[in-house]
Amino acid sequence: MYSIEEKRSLISEMIAFAKADKKIKEEEYQFIRIVAEQLQLSKEDVDALFDKQVDYVPVKPESQRILQFHRLVLLMNVDQEANQQELRKIKELGLKMGLRAEAIDTVLREMFNYENKVIPPGELINIFKRHYN
Repeated sequence: MYSIEEKRSLISEMIAFAKADKKIKEEEYQFIRIVAEQLQLSKEDVDALFDKQVDYVPVKPESQRILQFHRLVLLMNVDQEANQQELRKIKELGLKMGLRAEAIDTVLREMFNYENKVIPPGELINIFKRHYN
């Protein structure tokens, strides 16, 4: 599904986002490790990406870009502290992925309506569908 370069890029992007507030919390590290494990990247691969970020490799299918955006939203909320700096950064990353600004803004606004700020995947998809029709 993903090439090794895409997998490393996805995790590297998550690491860079987690570092946006200058510190990586244990919950963030564990979440990144879980995603990396799902992508079949080893702990060693992940730890190496903390030391050396790789170039951004865009994922082609839009559905995979939406999935990555959802991962970033989950990562942002894993510590229950979504600050303005993180909100700006996640919007920037979503735009860089080629997602529509209106859909990104809706997700970032609607997440506060859910327990632990976790938008269910189906609702996330519906938000993007609404903004692409």
